[in-house]
Amino acid sequence: MKRKVPIKRLLLLLLALILMACVALPISYYIEAPGSTIKLDTLVKVNDKKDKFTGSFSLTSVGIRQATVATALFAKTQAFSDLVTKEALMGTASDDDYNRIQNFYMETSQNNAITAALTLADQPFKMDYLGVYVLGIEKNSAFYGKIKIGDTVVKVDSQFFKSSNDFMKYVQSKKVDDKVTITYLQDGKEKEASGSLIKLPSNGKAGIGITLTDHTQVNSQEKVQFDVDNIGGPSAGLMFTLEIYQQLIKQDLRNGHEIAGTGTIDSQGNVGQIGGIDKKIVSASESGAEIFFAPVDLEKGDTNYQDAKKAAKKINTKMKVIPVKTAQEAVKYLKEHVAK
Repeated sequence: MKRKVPIKRLLLLLLALILMACVALPISYYIEAPGSTIKLDTLVKVNDKKDKFTGSFSLTSVGIRQATVATALFAKTQAFSDLVTKEALMGTASDDDYNRIQNFYMETSQNNAITAALTLADQPFKMDYLGVYVLGIEKNSAFYGKIKIGDTVVKVDSQFFKSSNDFMKYVQSKKVDDKVTITYLQDGKEKEASGSLIKLPSNGKAGIGITLTDHTQVNSQEKVQFDVDNIGGPSAGLMFTLEIYQQLIKQDLRNGHEIAGTGTIDSQGNVGQIGGIDKKIVSASESGAEIFFAPVDLEKGDTNYQDAKKAAKKINTKMKVIPVKTAQEAVKYLKEHVAK
């Protein structure tokens, strides 16, 4: 005769399973919270030399992790934690495509930072055209499933091009359904793929069916190296620029101070707005930063700088929040208020 399991024990077992699921099983939400503040002196080298000046320039980050029911509920109780949907974070991109896009942003940020720093230091350089970055691909493209977001197309029908305009002119000079062979770089490997051109919805001309932008590389006598394999996105641009610039001019801009900040950078040295600056303020303050550079844009309502000031006030930090529109403004502040 089988022994019956008491209802109470079954209910306790069921409750335990539910609790385990709440703690362990991921849900389709992500938690954004204060991330790491990372010193750049060991991550950026110029001409094979590390930054040996006192103090530090640091990038700041937003920590992102997939939520469980338990961590999502806990995040709701935290002042600087936000719960976001996967769509809000990644759009329609897959996890792989999202990571590739972040890597593209990081590489572009590094490239722009080198350009901006060389310009500030009045050092000569030129830009080498490497091909076109793939930022998106139409599902009806013959190359869908072959090339991926973040790849670089370097040749079409064995021909190199000197600009994206030349690339597009060649492709659009052909007819819809014409077959072409493209050569592209994917994860460091050169590959080839062939397929027929499609009719582009934007202008009705023939095309591969990709969204693209220039892939360029700075060519300079000054050798700049980055060791940031586990960091993605564009928001470290300003701080990269300051780190590179200080090493180029061999002048102590920090005078022993801990300086953090955020903001994208373009090749002209303009600082752009970013997301999650309130969380970066918390991270920087907790790391001991004394000064924080925040992007400011009067035309767009100062979103970043104002949010940074609110967050700094909320945590009652002594860290100074300094608004900057350009890398040049940040350098000017350092030379006038910080440097020896």
